[in-house]
Amino acid sequence: MSSYKHHWKYKNLTIAFLGIILAILLSRVEGLHTFLLHLNGLGYVGAFIAGMFFVSTFTVATSALVLLTLTETLSPLKIGLIAGLGAVIGDITIFHFVKDNLTQEIEDLYNRMDRKRHLKKLFHTKYFNWMLPVVGAIIIASPLPDELGVSLIGLTKFSTGKFILMSYLLNSIGIFLIFSGSVFIRH
Repeated sequence: MSSYKHHWKYKNLTIAFLGIILAILLSRVEGLHTFLLHLNGLGYVGAFIAGMFFVSTFTVATSALVLLTLTETLSPLKIGLIAGLGAVIGDITIFHFVKDNLTQEIEDLYNRMDRKRHLKKLFHTKYFNWMLPVVGAIIIASPLPDELGVSLIGLTKFSTGKFILMSYLLNSIGIFLIFSGSVFIRH
């Protein structure tokens, strides 16, 4: 079994694919949504946990609902800052997975398919190198799920420390944008 594990060439791509399938299946489990909706009884701990779920495509809507519910009884500023910390936990998991493992496997597959290296030349232009983190940051700051933005930044030479700071600031801003939008809609 051990030798099979070492020869499994695309194990991280397989894990990513299985993770997506698992997330889709979990998003259909009513118990998960019920759990998330009951986080408001946990106060700021619930905000932290909801922040962790704020970064995923499959749980962002429910997480936003939990955070909005929490603003009815708790400080929106504190909720945003604490949920931003939770979001960093989710983002850093994705970031390290992409940066440490997945990128090499994707590059290997790409090299097998594009023998003339057209995309590789594009990826190594100076414009493309600064564009990936900018587009990734916009996605993270938006109320959209973070997976794509984090993946784009993970493909660059962004340090973990800079990423953590950026993730915290951008997710907190994104959460505050949701709070602001709900205030605007209510009035």
